[in-house]
Amino acid sequence: MDKAMPGGRLNLLLAGLALWYLSASFLLPVLQDEAYYFDWARHLHWGYFDHPPGVALLGLGVQWFPSTPLAARLGNVLAALGLLWAALRFYRACGLRGKTLFLALLLASTSFPGLTVGVLATPDTPLALCWVLALHEALKALRGARRHWLSAGLFTGLGLLSKYTMVLIGPVFLWALLWVDRKALRTPWPYLGFLLAVLVFLPNLIWNAQHDWISIRFQLGHGFSTTLGDAFRTPATQAPRDLIQDFSSLMGYLGMQLGLWGGIGLIALRFLPRLPRGMQILDPAARALLIAGSLFPLGFFGLVSFFSAVEANWPAPYLLSAAPLLALVLRTHWRWVLGGAAVNLLVAALLLYQGVTARLPLPDSQNRILRETHGFAELAREAAQLSGPIFSDRYQTIAQLRFYQPALRINQWPRWTRPSEYLRGTLSLPITPEEIQRAGGFWLLLSQPLTPVLAGYTSRNVRDLLDCPGKPLSPHTLCDQPLHRWRIIRYVPTE
Repeated sequence: MDKAMPGGRLNLLLAGLALWYLSASFLLPVLQDEAYYFDWARHLHWGYFDHPPGVALLGLGVQWFPSTPLAARLGNVLAALGLLWAALRFYRACGLRGKTLFLALLLASTSFPGLTVGVLATPDTPLALCWVLALHEALKALRGARRHWLSAGLFTGLGLLSKYTMVLIGPVFLWALLWVDRKALRTPWPYLGFLLAVLVFLPNLIWNAQHDWISIRFQLGHGFSTTLGDAFRTPATQAPRDLIQDFSSLMGYLGMQLGLWGGIGLIALRFLPRLPRGMQILDPAARALLIAGSLFPLGFFGLVSFFSAVEANWPAPYLLSAAPLLALVLRTHWRWVLGGAAVNLLVAALLLYQGVTARLPLPDSQNRILRETHGFAELAREAAQLSGPIFSDRYQTIAQLRFYQPALRINQWPRWTRPSEYLRGTLSLPITPEEIQRAGGFWLLLSQPLTPVLAGYTSRNVRDLLDCPGKPLSPHTLCDQPLHRWRIIRYVPTE
């Protein structure tokens, strides 16, 4: 098919990615959503307010080594290494060899989602692993070993226990079946695979049914509406849209997806017209799965973008199917791909350096990693010195404080910010009015310099803490653009 690329380069790529995952996981402080998921790992259930339980299993290390980023992320690192192994096997099964196989894995693993999947513990990591494993088994089934629809169903069910967007692989399978093996629809195997997927996913469905479908309702509201919990609004309550807005939304969505490829994206876009010719070397089964696995997630969320904000990572599994297709047209330009991958790695390394040292003079809009990581360990030590129960306005702040101080009695104040698992009472013990009475009041930790008026309570001991890049947390620290302005207030019963 093409001149073979020495296997040593492939092994070097795999070793380099493993080193990147481990070193970045060790050096980077945990991000806010990661801390939230790690708190789930201390309280295992079949479901949570935001997601199914898969991501919680990745963080089991916090039960033995609390407040340690690498231990907390170790399950995620192992899942990402499993993803590399699964992708390599799948791409080989599709018929890729030598240079093309190397490029496919390089494209998939050095896109920005590929570089972060083994560092940041999110539901996207187990989703990606199950997505590739399900495609691998479906490929065997489409080639005649139809009993492999059972294993494809198994991995689909496990993917649904990781993230609900795994449901998008169902239409991918149906497309491939209609394209390649329609006769299989007259056999029991695809239906048994579907049944197995449902059975594996069933514990989360039962959990949702027992909890008013809270997780599924939240995700529908989050994914199909611009306002939380306002999913599927009637046209009469929506502001009218015009074609310019729709076109702008679609272009913004496509721009985000191009941005996920980073330096590789423009190179791939340049040679995309050659794709039909490059795909001729694939057999029908591989071609059907790779095309459907690329176009359906991308197209589905493209339609969603017309009426709802879409986050860049939602259709990200399509990258795993698109990478081998792009490798087929870029194999004669592999040095350009290496250059684009190097640019992506440099950007990721600079962001890691900034997250660890806070020394780069980046504008505030580019300092998201610092805002999500900086100062929370010190804030947790401050909170641990407070006597009595503590409330906070944001679940992200609570998660970070509990990561660094697992025994901290802190809960979310209701109705001020978006609800979370903390308001359901499964992640922390409820703070009762009797406990507040015995403690003579409570503390309120806010992410903004406000002092709310609370009926029945009087504020005391108002203290502000400024979090400046590269400086210790202090009420006296001054800087032009503080990352956080936290306010700690003592509330006592009004006499």
